[in-house]
Amino acid sequence: MASNHHDDEVFQEKKVPKNPIKFKITLNEEQKQAKELILQNTLTVLAGKAGSGKTLLACQIALDGFFKKQFEKIIITRPTVSKEEIGFLPGDLHQKMDPWVQPIYQNMNLLYDKEKIKRHIESGEIELVPVSFMRGRTFLDCCVIVDEAQNVTMEQMEMIVTRIGLRSKMIICGDDAQVDLKNKRDTGFKFLYQNAHKINGLAAMTLKTNHRDPIVDELINLYEEEHSKKIK
Repeated sequence: MASNHHDDEVFQEKKVPKNPIKFKITLNEEQKQAKELILQNTLTVLAGKAGSGKTLLACQIALDGFFKKQFEKIIITRPTVSKEEIGFLPGDLHQKMDPWVQPIYQNMNLLYDKEKIKRHIESGEIELVPVSFMRGRTFLDCCVIVDEAQNVTMEQMEMIVTRIGLRSKMIICGDDAQVDLKNKRDTGFKFLYQNAHKINGLAAMTLKTNHRDPIVDELINLYEEEHSKKIK
């Protein structure tokens, strides 16, 4: 009997959309510039104050590449607390992590159809991985988003960035002004940003445009002035 292996889904060529993916939000010029930089590099450190659109941009790039079959999966990791101790929270892993990954899911829902995003999460194609669970894994054909990376320690950051495998990209989003670690000097985000120029394929950029109410810029400046007084 002739084999029907050529009809098997495993052997079918992936259909890549011919037209651009239609997102509900259009990137501004600064975000387009950052996206081009991210697409040119394997790993990008994306900095910016609250409301600068770091996470939304990372989600747009990840979804765009995923729907175009450039990535097989989207991996999301985000520190919960400084020591990643989430065992005390009720429920399974997804329920424990839900409060911390909701901002990422919300950004994805702003960009694309909520039900389609939900299906990809349920299928595991969009996967959340706690920072403490990253060790030992290698991410192939993936787009990895590390959100709130200013709260990732030096040791954790070294472990995370060395997980990236072939045909993958990693976007590390953070804000130096929002470090919640007990010792702010423990953050691995600033070190990676400052040393990005030393490695080919590693880039860094700061988003400056505020996408929230204009008052946010003034509030940030107000608090920065107060923090600087305390340092002095």
